[in-house]
Amino acid sequence: HDWYGPSSLYARIDWPQNVRVFTEDSLEPVELASGLTLWGAAHRAPANTDGFLERFELDRGGINLAVFHGSERGALVFQDEGKIPHAPFTAHQVEASGLAHVFCGHFHTAVDAERFTYPGNPEPLTFGERGAVARGLVIASIAADGSITRERFPVATTDVLDEEVDLTGCASATDILTLVSERLAGRTGCARVTVTGELPPEVELSLRDLERCAPGLAAVIVRARSVSTAYDIESIRQEGTVRAQFVEDVLAAGLPEEVGRKIVVTGLRALEGRADLEVV
Repeated sequence: HDWYGPSSLYARIDWPQNVRVFTEDSLEPVELASGLTLWGAAHRAPANTDGFLERFELDRGGINLAVFHGSERGALVFQDEGKIPHAPFTAHQVEASGLAHVFCGHFHTAVDAERFTYPGNPEPLTFGERGAVARGLVIASIAADGSITRERFPVATTDVLDEEVDLTGCASATDILTLVSERLAGRTGCARVTVTGELPPEVELSLRDLERCAPGLAAVIVRARSVSTAYDIESIRQEGTVRAQFVEDVLAAGLPEEVGRKIVVTGLRALEGRADLEVV
């Protein structure tokens, strides 16, 4: 968590005059202008830092702001579930302390709350990042009464795409490659493609081939969700054949529906002499 210690870059770099590195695990003041003070603190260990507002008391008037790496307990629990509370605090603590606003790091989801701001990660960290507020640079304007006006600006230089492609209607592996390639044409960066839909039983779906269908992208990850094979199971059951008996035996086994489906499709493919037995 970028904690401050003897071997950290914060301690080893000769910073210019306009940079202030907070080195203590309690809030320290820096006067930005007459009547405007910024308080900051550091983590002195990688975990288990106490909340910076637990014992904090203002010793001056004017507008007081704070900046630190911490976990707001109330608004973000559901968004970053499972994170260890690092320097935990609440919005009520900010108000009770006399601070006008707190600018925070730690949670990746961007939040513009009344008493605190999380800018969010400036560069995408994973596929499918969500949130009502755009992540990136935040410029805050501080009014004479301590109220905050925020402007957000995207600064990411990496494109991370999340595409869902319905394969229903594709009659061949070539159709699948063409469809996915068209969806990714002209795009840059990295992409995660989620394929869905229903395919004829004779069509082979190769996720590995799809990962190579967009050479203009730095990387492509393909996953299958709810892709089904359009075998006419009821017609097969009426055939009086070996594969009809196989289907009957699987259906009579009382297996979970998804497990039974995969076994039926795998077996039918094997009886056709196919090599693509993996069912997605």
